[in-house]
Amino acid sequence: MEITIQNQAIKAVIKSKGAELSSLQKDGKNYIWEINSEFWNKTSPILFPIVGALKNGEYFHEGKVYKLSRHGFARDFEFEVIENSENAVVFSLKSNEETLKVYPFHFELQLSYILEGNKLMVKYEIINRSSEKMYYSIGAHPAFNIDGNFEDFSLIFDDEKDLETYKLEQDLFSGKTEILKLNGNVLPLQYELYEEDALVFKNFATKSLTLAKNNESVMKVSFSDFPYLGIWTKKDAPFICIEPWLGIADNANASGKIEEKEGIQILENNSKKQIAWSVELF
Repeated sequence: MEITIQNQAIKAVIKSKGAELSSLQKDGKNYIWEINSEFWNKTSPILFPIVGALKNGEYFHEGKVYKLSRHGFARDFEFEVIENSENAVVFSLKSNEETLKVYPFHFELQLSYILEGNKLMVKYEIINRSSEKMYYSIGAHPAFNIDGNFEDFSLIFDDEKDLETYKLEQDLFSGKTEILKLNGNVLPLQYELYEEDALVFKNFATKSLTLAKNNESVMKVSFSDFPYLGIWTKKDAPFICIEPWLGIADNANASGKIEEKEGIQILENNSKKQIAWSVELF
């Protein structure tokens, strides 16, 4: 099932499977990339209850071993529509028999999509319905359309400081870092930057990124609630992913204990957490 919301400026289409944004249009132009399985078969998956990969694909909680694939399971489930108006929709995923086999917490995850002028707000509400602490991570993975030559595009940061990126090897952090030099506050897009995997930033000072084409702003992604960021594409793919994260992949030397995982979030029993990111079209 697909849900369409719109206002006088923009229109969004969201699939009920994974509550995944599949289209964001302004003046008939789609700013979300349209799937070509040669490169990737997603458009904007939700990453929950983990972001990235686990060491050996597993974690430990209270003496038990649980298997979880990279980025978790939320993207693979049908979400229920619990609210819907012309310019907003709220989706819900609740723990069930299948999720409890790999993630032993009773939860509800609500995703809200809200249109405000030229801006799409994406809000996450994570609810712990367990009688114990809940450990989780959550993240976004939107792929934005590159219409034309990839090298004509660039990312504009909040400031002009060079950036430290954390290196991934076989989906885990190796402990190696690299300094990424900006041209002022601009990072020109080059496929070579992503040959080894995503660019990953921790405790990130920048709270928004502007995508520009030939120095003209195309869109602005804002993510003040998120301390981690991934930027990713594939060789020759016509998209760039700007990924705000509340959590990251395991380190190569991780203990495997969920409570010791770097970037893991904790929700007390019967409590909730709300965070949001947005994309504004120009």
